Amino acid sequence: MAAGEQARAREALELVFRRERSQILAVLIRLTGDFALAEDALQEAFAEALRRWPRDGVPSRPGGWITTTARRRAIDVVRRARTFRRRAEALARLAAEPATAFQEPVAVAGEDAAWDDRLRLLFTCCHPSLSMESQVALTLRMVAGLTTREIARAFLAAEAAMAQRLVRAKHKIRAAEIPFRVPPAVELPERVDAVLAVLYLVFNEGYTSTSDAALVRDDLCAEAVRLCRLLNQLLPSQAAVEGLLALMLLHRARSRARTGPAGELITLERQDRALWNPDMIEEGRVLVEGALRRGRAGPYQIQAAIAALHVEAESAAQTDWPQIAALYALLLRRQPGPVVALNHAVAVGMAAGPAEGLALIDGLDAGGDLQGYHLLPAARAELLVRQGDVADAAQSYRRAIAECLNPVERAHLEKRLGELIG
Repeated sequence: MAAGEQARAREALELVFRRERSQILAVLIRLTGDFALAEDALQEAFAEALRRWPRDGVPSRPGGWITTTARRRAIDVVRRARTFRRRAEALARLAAEPATAFQEPVAVAGEDAAWDDRLRLLFTCCHPSLSMESQVALTLRMVAGLTTREIARAFLAAEAAMAQRLVRAKHKIRAAEIPFRVPPAVELPERVDAVLAVLYLVFNEGYTSTSDAALVRDDLCAEAVRLCRLLNQLLPSQAAVEGLLALMLLHRARSRARTGPAGELITLERQDRALWNPDMIEEGRVLVEGALRRGRAGPYQIQAAIAALHVEAESAAQTDWPQIAALYALLLRRQPGPVVALNHAVAVGMAAGPAEGLALIDGLDAGGDLQGYHLLPAARAELLVRQGDVADAAQSYRRAIAECLNPVERAHLEKRLGELIG
């Protein structure tokens, strides 16, 4: 087996996993009615591809090959199922699915179809019978394909505890026979909060990956934006949905400028603003203005307003930090939490001087809620640099480097430390 063929097979498999995994999994769950069975069948299909593709060559439609193979594995398992009713129902669904559905899984449902299988999967994972934390965690796993470690990092939780939470959520969905569907229109407003929380965390993980080799996972960002657009079609004029979509677009508009030629991190104040996407910025600004006009501003609208202030500034020096600090103070009242408090502290440090921001950061650090969160010592280091305290800044950078999981972010912090002590 040639090394080149092995590399091509792995590359093709990785592409299918990133681009089509959630769609394939959603199709399998709809047909089998079983989260665990669908995951197992899909995993076996990937393993089979890893064995066969280097020998036989990568098929012309890799996603279709994976879907067909996973479907066959699922049929084999269902035929051996002890529960006759579930076996009969699942076999009927698997047999009734058109053959074309297994040739090109991305085309199973149109990109603009509100009844997209991934949207069904999203709402099923976000069923109210599950706790909010379990809804978000399960969807990050099933829809976005995040690892347990990545999800735990997003929750600032222990990996073992997150693994148990995911297992319990899957068991509950199966035991309660939660339907795989988008809820009726009358139920949508009360179900949307959990879905928005999921999309927010999916986008955040894509925008700054926890531990991926690259800083940005554009596949996760794109999936979060696509699903948020579908929600906006299902729930027009919903301020929270508009606010979240605006927030995503205003951040994603800066994606090209966030990394250099070698993939290195470029901070906001050093970015080439000519690389920002003006169409995304304009769409985001229109959305956030509309969302803010609808009444009391929620967390997503406030964060979108902050993002709009950043992209509206012609240069970093012209950023309206007092207004941003005021918006973070409002966000902290509406959505209290340590990460929001850290962002508020940084904005205060930029608006009123580093000493005031550092006092807030040191209070957060003493509270312990952000233990192991590398952005706290990183933010502290930046404000210490502005204050001229080189020794303490270097110590904070070293702590941030030790706690940082993303290699691109870590390299940036190491560079900043080198600049400081060099």
